[in-house]
Amino acid sequence: MSRPFSPRPSPFAGSFVRVNGKIRAREVRVVSQDGKQLGVLQLGEAINLARAQGVDLVEIAPNATPPVCRLVDYGKFRYEQAKKEKEARKHQHANKVKEVQLSATIDSHDFGVKVSHAVDFLCDEMKVKVTLRFRGREMAHQEFGFQVVKKFIGEMAPYGHPDAPPKLIGKGINLMLSPLPRNKRAKNPNQGAAESSANDTREEPGQSAEAETGPEMELQKSGAIIAPKPAPAAFGNNPFAKLDLNPREENK
Repeated sequence: MSRPFSPRPSPFAGSFVRVNGKIRAREVRVVSQDGKQLGVLQLGEAINLARAQGVDLVEIAPNATPPVCRLVDYGKFRYEQAKKEKEARKHQHANKVKEVQLSATIDSHDFGVKVSHAVDFLCDEMKVKVTLRFRGREMAHQEFGFQVVKKFIGEMAPYGHPDAPPKLIGKGINLMLSPLPRNKRAKNPNQGAAESSANDTREEPGQSAEAETGPEMELQKSGAIIAPKPAPAAFGNNPFAKLDLNPREENK
């Protein structure tokens, strides 16, 4: 016997709002367009009041007793709600955390690669967790590890700031970096470098035409430079035909 599937929640279930005649309560607490309390009114009276002002009666707090309704244009209300949800999603994106691992004896090139990755993460509104692990006898020289972490913080200064000073936890140093606001944060240098390299690889218009109409081509057309002769017809169009010849014939 198969078990019935539970119904999937609708993506618009949380954003459903009752308006005007779809409100089920008999009495509602009405709020004007200016935010003033108009008191508890019968549902019919509240709807007539909204129609008189040329707006809608929108239920904004259905779980209250009695439910709270606001006199507002429904289209404007939906626009404001969508704008708030978009801002909330931006803040949720900032909650993502990326990890960058360092070492006390990290090479300068590897250090630069780690810095580049961290800059990309911070410019994408992500937090960066920096971890440095000590191995073996490196625990006896913890100052080198803290020097590497402080240097990393200095490189990240234009893009992010540490939430707290670096701490030694167990056999490693942990640090959390948060992105700076966009108006205070420097531009991502990696993005600009990628765009410049993409522009350099593009072929300039007319470049092939200039190569064909160069000075060498003009001299060749005039006869001053003799064009190279084509390969002998004995070999045909096969560039490897000479390799197929019998060595005895070549000696002849």
